[in-house]
Amino acid sequence: MKLALRGLSIMMFSGLLLQGCGNPGLSSGDAAKESASRLLTPEDQELATVYERSCRNCHTIAATGAPLTGDHVEWAPRMDKSMDVLVDNVVNGFGGMPPFGLCMACDAEQFEALITFMASADVAGE
Repeated sequence: MKLALRGLSIMMFSGLLLQGCGNPGLSSGDAAKESASRLLTPEDQELATVYERSCRNCHTIAATGAPLTGDHVEWAPRMDKSMDVLVDNVVNGFGGMPPFGLCMACDAEQFEALITFMASADVAGE
């Protein structure tokens, strides 16, 4: 009985972790973009470390519903809102994104740099 409860607890916790990003369906086009987005990393090493630790978990997996790194079409309407709005969304959480995008030590300048990177990164062939 304890083993069954432990397994159920692990499954529920895993589901909560994935739920932080959302989870709409995955199309074949999304799968190709997802694969390409996984190859992108900021050139600045400190920013790359933060991106790998916090952003990549959702922004390289199309099934999360987060705009993929390098997907200019998905990022365009967000960038139209202004950087202040986007940073505020990161800090306070928005939609499926948890507050601070899971980077409690990041400051507004880092969030701005990460958003700019994800929105403007070039995926090969686009």
